[in-house]
Amino acid sequence: MGILDRFTSIVKANINELLDKAEDPEKMVDQYLREMTESLAEVREATAGVMAEERRCKKLVDENRAEMEKYEELARKALAAGNEADARVFLAKKQELAGRSEGLVVAFEGAKANADKMRQMHDKLVADIDELNARKAAIKAKAAVAKTQSKVNEMTSASDRAEGARSAFDRMEAKADEMLDRANAVAELSEKPADPTEDLAKKYAEAGATAAVDDDLARLKKEMGLE
Repeated sequence: MGILDRFTSIVKANINELLDKAEDPEKMVDQYLREMTESLAEVREATAGVMAEERRCKKLVDENRAEMEKYEELARKALAAGNEADARVFLAKKQELAGRSEGLVVAFEGAKANADKMRQMHDKLVADIDELNARKAAIKAKAAVAKTQSKVNEMTSASDRAEGARSAFDRMEAKADEMLDRANAVAELSEKPADPTEDLAKKYAEAGATAAVDDDLARLKKEMGLE
C-alpha cells in the first residue's frame, strides 16, 4: 500500500465507530489519541516531502519557461541585428526547451495533486485530534458514570435477592411457629385429665397424719406427767 493510500485510510477513520467497538472507551480514547498523534507525525513528515517535491517541480517549470523566454528574446535581438542564422539557433534551443516543458508541467501537476491530498489529510488528522482532545473528558466521564451505574444495578439486584431471602425466612419462621403450636396442642391433648378424687384423698391423708401426731404427742405428755 502506497503512502497516500495508507494515510487516506487513517484520516477516513471515524472516531465514533471506533469508540462504539471499544470494550473500554476510557482506555480506547487514550489509545486512539496516541495512534493518531503518531500518525500525524508521519503524515506531517510525508507531507513536507511531497510539498518539497511540488516546489522542485514548480521550480523546474519556471526555470524552463524563463529559459524559453530568454532564447526567444535572444532570437529577437539577433533578427534585429540582421543575423537570421543566430536567430534560428536561439529558436531551435527554445523549441528544445518547449519539448521538455510538457513533461515538466505534467510532473508538476502530479506533484501538486499529491501535495494537495497530503495537506488535506494532514489538516483532517489535526482536526480529528483536536476534536477528540476536546471530547476526551466528556467521553471518560460518561464511561465512568456508566460503570458506576452498572455497579449500582448489581447492588440493586443483590438487594432484591436479599429481600427475597428475608421473605423466605419470614415464611419459614411462620411455618415453624405453626408447627410448634400444633405440637404443643397435641401434647396438651395427650396429657391424662386431672382426677378430683386424688386431691381429696391427699387432703384427708394429710389430715389423718396430723391427727396421729397430735395423739402421739398427748400420750407422751401424759406419761411424763406434763399435763
